[in-house]
Amino acid sequence: MTMVKWPASSPRPWLRTGAIRSLALLLPLGLALQACGAGPPARQLEVWTLQLSPKFDPYLNGLVAEWEARNPDVDVRWTDIPWGAVEQKLLAAVFARTAPDVVNLNPKFAAKLASRGGLLNLDEHVAPQERERYLEGAWQASTGPGGTFGIPWYLTSRITLVNGELLEAAGHRQPPAHWQDLPAFAQAVKQATGRHALFVSVVPGDSAEILESFVQMGVQLVDEEKRAAFNTPAGRRAFRFWTDLYRRGLLPQEVVSQGHRRAIELYQSGDLALLSTSAATLNSIRTNAPAVAARTQVAPPLTGPDGSANMAVMNLVVPEQSDQPEAAVDFALFLTNPTNQYEFARASGTLPSAGEAMAALKRDVDQARKDLEPGDEAGAQALSAQDVSLHALERARVLVPADPEIKQLQAVIYNHLQQAMVGQLSAEEAVEAAADAWNRHVSSLDDH
Repeated sequence: MTMVKWPASSPRPWLRTGAIRSLALLLPLGLALQACGAGPPARQLEVWTLQLSPKFDPYLNGLVAEWEARNPDVDVRWTDIPWGAVEQKLLAAVFARTAPDVVNLNPKFAAKLASRGGLLNLDEHVAPQERERYLEGAWQASTGPGGTFGIPWYLTSRITLVNGELLEAAGHRQPPAHWQDLPAFAQAVKQATGRHALFVSVVPGDSAEILESFVQMGVQLVDEEKRAAFNTPAGRRAFRFWTDLYRRGLLPQEVVSQGHRRAIELYQSGDLALLSTSAATLNSIRTNAPAVAARTQVAPPLTGPDGSANMAVMNLVVPEQSDQPEAAVDFALFLTNPTNQYEFARASGTLPSAGEAMAALKRDVDQARKDLEPGDEAGAQALSAQDVSLHALERARVLVPADPEIKQLQAVIYNHLQQAMVGQLSAEEAVEAAADAWNRHVSSLDDH
């Protein structure tokens, strides 16, 4: 067979004018057919969580796969962020206009973003029947002047761990239930054992427990214009309460210089009668101080006269920059529905924000107590801690509002309370000075 060679300068017969027109017509058709076979490219939903990987990889990967099966045109890209990096990373993403679609945050930082218009107002995207699934206190934690900026996910509530040996030595059968009962108990513990009843940090950047105790004692922190509302008889009583405890030696000296971690250390060493903490702390105490754990009893958290306890909330927010807000809200509602919250609570030891999930956990605790083997003291203790936590939620709420300036308010109050404790100011002078300092801060914000 003879091969025909076409001169380089001659057009091939199939590239002559008519053939070119035919090819031009066939090319789009071929591409269209190819596209039909492959399907349209899936949208990508970017989701960030906080320090849940690798422990909860199977749980979250399973939920992602389930949601994607229901939404085949959307692919979820899940990224887990360390606690200490999320604020900086998210602010950088918002600035670069590359923010994720769903982010796991806490209400305090979320409120700051919402106040700057950075988060979607969920009141316009969540139906009333969906909202009713969640505990009211948990939902309100992510509500601000501009509406709802977050969907509650998982919660923690405080319990009180009690050193039974110190309790008995102090001549008490039960620990104090209310703040007003603490001074007499602390005095009895100190006289009988030389040890302290409680450690509550007054370090500005640490636990907000003292600020929460102010609210439990009937103190309003700020008014509607964000100006100080704590320079009142109730506020002065709260300042005197903590100042007197410290000056009488009924609080460890280092409450003004060390954080809540020090409270755990003192409890584990047997030097503290009460530890305000979460149920999960019991596990580390059993590991680090088994003798102390063995004589530990579980009690409800200290409260004010109305019995209100505090809850801590982790939520899911949708940045305003998301180009698929409906899918983002749907994913957040799916992740936090009662069934999925129940499974996460069982796996993590946290508490659910959905009422149905909380009821299911209570049933689990009741059944586990019936099935408990005789002599299983550690199991009984763990069940008691879980039971007390769940019942505390019934009267719990976020005591300190999710305000973008709440950390600054805590710093102002704690700094002046410290001065009263160490004798630089009277309690009354400290309240007045704190109110003046806070109002100057608010005025400076108004000026900008």
